[in-house]
Formats: sequence, structure tokens, C-alpha cells
Amino acid sequence: MVGYMNEQAFRQTVESGFATFYSRTRNKLWMKGETSGHRLAVKEVSTDCDRDAVLIQVEAIGPGVCHNGYASCFYRKLDGGAWVESEPRAFDPAAVYGEKA
Repeated sequence: MVGYMNEQAFRQTVESGFATFYSRTRNKLWMKGETSGHRLAVKEVSTDCDRDAVLIQVEAIGPGVCHNGYASCFYRKLDGGAWVESEPRAFDPAAVYGEKA
């Protein structure tokens, strides 16, 4: 996934060991998994040559981290010009997030 981090979110990620992002629409920090418990444990942090982007490699904790109920948000693959779901759902998002995910 791609997420936005301000300096506070980056510091919290490093200190806690779990991916924390900054929501520009909600104007607040949010830790991936704060609702579901399906967190992203930080394994490695690196930066690009310009030091204007970071890559955070994580281990997904829980049956899945996608709010649609999949192990990964990348559960669709292009096959013959059409997007197809390439893995089964790992959990019921309505049971975790409520009726509307």
C-alpha cells in the first residue's frame, strides 16, 4: 500500500515498531490495524537516494490487512485484459469493521 507519513507518524512508527500513517482527510495519525487489530509490524525501513520517500517492509499480523477482507490489498490481477480476484477472502470485513467496510 501507499500511505502518507508526516514526521510524527514516522517517529511513532520507528518507536512502536508498527506502521503508523497520517490521514490528511481526517487530519490525524492512524495506526494500521487500530480498528481491526490486523497490524503491520515493521521489519525494515529504507529511503531513496533523495531521502524524500521511505520504504517500510512489514509483516502483516492477522488474517489479512485489506479492509475488503483479503490478506493483501493486492488481490486483483490483470488476466486477459480483465481484473480478476486472485485469492480468496481471508476474513469477513463486516464482522471486523461493521456493516459497511
